[in-house]
Amino acid sequence: MDISQIIDIKRYRWQRAQWIMIAALFFIGIVYLMVGEVFISPLGGLSHLEEQLLWKLRVPRLLAAMAIGAGLALSGAVLQVLLGNVLAEPGLLGISGGASMFMAGLLIFFPLMATPVGFMLAAIIGAMLFTLLLVSISRVMRLTTSRLLLLGVALGIMSSSVVTWAFYFSDDQSLRQLMYWLMGSVGGASWYHHILTIVMLPVAVWLCLKGRLLDKLMMGEVHARQLGVNVEKVRWRLIIAVAIIVGCAVALGGIIGFVGLVVPHLVRLALGSENRYLLPTAAICGAALMVVSDLLARTVLDSAELPVGVVTTTIGAPVFIWMLLKNHAAR
Repeated sequence: MDISQIIDIKRYRWQRAQWIMIAALFFIGIVYLMVGEVFISPLGGLSHLEEQLLWKLRVPRLLAAMAIGAGLALSGAVLQVLLGNVLAEPGLLGISGGASMFMAGLLIFFPLMATPVGFMLAAIIGAMLFTLLLVSISRVMRLTTSRLLLLGVALGIMSSSVVTWAFYFSDDQSLRQLMYWLMGSVGGASWYHHILTIVMLPVAVWLCLKGRLLDKLMMGEVHARQLGVNVEKVRWRLIIAVAIIVGCAVALGGIIGFVGLVVPHLVRLALGSENRYLLPTAAICGAALMVVSDLLARTVLDSAELPVGVVTTTIGAPVFIWMLLKNHAAR
């Protein structure tokens, strides 16, 4: 078997996995639209109530969950290459916390600008500053995995302290919004909020098309430069793209952890590390995970709805512990 045949077999495996996940996502989406306090049958005609429930509540919420899951998984996969760390993830490294901190500041100090567009801009600025800080410190000081995680935790604690101050000085309405972001929820998603999705989509597509470039970066900066890559320029573009996606995701659904950590790592373990295939596959799997998590969040309890961030954390925390133990055992 020559190299071209091996490459064809790998490409076939990736493409088959992508089509399977697309089919699974489609099936999960249909179930998501059907199930709830009011069951909507796909076979019969829709009543006026069912039509309003479907198009004004469930469809916008489904699209928000898909956009957030795909964006966070894609951002996590890119950060893991950019930082050279398989444990990199927007929430764990404090990037989502930076976005929420700037959103909280906007809500407290500039309440008239507290619109989806205003939140998006504030979240993008916060995510970008925290990402730049992480990348700069990790490159200059050559931080190990454990030290990078500690730095991310420290940044997360700092952002949490600022949000806690915001809690203290906020009124009832602002307090509810802050709690919504901290716990993570797509329950308030409407068609108007999908301005954020429209911004995320082209950036996510652009990142998916940069898989070959990330494959070169994985070989090291020296080899990447020898292959004609302008490493500094590419790094800054990737940082801006990740900041935009994370900022929009936080503005759309709050802080939702572990999606960007768990999904890329599991895809990498199952299929390989070729980023030109991994990035779109991780985006599809992230969307599916978020839809399943939100479906569980709104159906597990009869009289209440769980924050989707609680569900993703419950799923992701054991996987994260396993990853830490595995990395420690490998040393």
